[in-house]
Amino acid sequence: MNKLVKAVAGTLWSTLAVVVVVSGLAVAVVVNTFDLSVTGGLALYFVIWWTLLFAILPFGVQSQAESGEVVQGSEPGAPSAPALQEKAVWTTLVASVVLVVVAAVLPLSGL
Repeated sequence: MNKLVKAVAGTLWSTLAVVVVVSGLAVAVVVNTFDLSVTGGLALYFVIWWTLLFAILPFGVQSQAESGEVVQGSEPGAPSAPALQEKAVWTTLVASVVLVVVAAVLPLSGL
């Protein structure tokens, strides 16, 4: 799965395409299956996606000091290779699953 994510996140356009398509599919499933409005599904997905992004960002990060390649004038604790495109794809995949689970559980809460 990791190799597939790395291949998909190879370029900015392929990353954006995957994010848009998977996000759209997840919102469409939630809207059609759980009787949620489109704006409600998009709003819920937006909140889940951003929350998970900040949870996923620290995974696999190696600082410049740890890698031994400190760029002059930068913070040694700054990431040497943040892999933001891969993390955007991972965030999208996880957020889509979480969205479906949350939309399935939401009616049980009585909200």
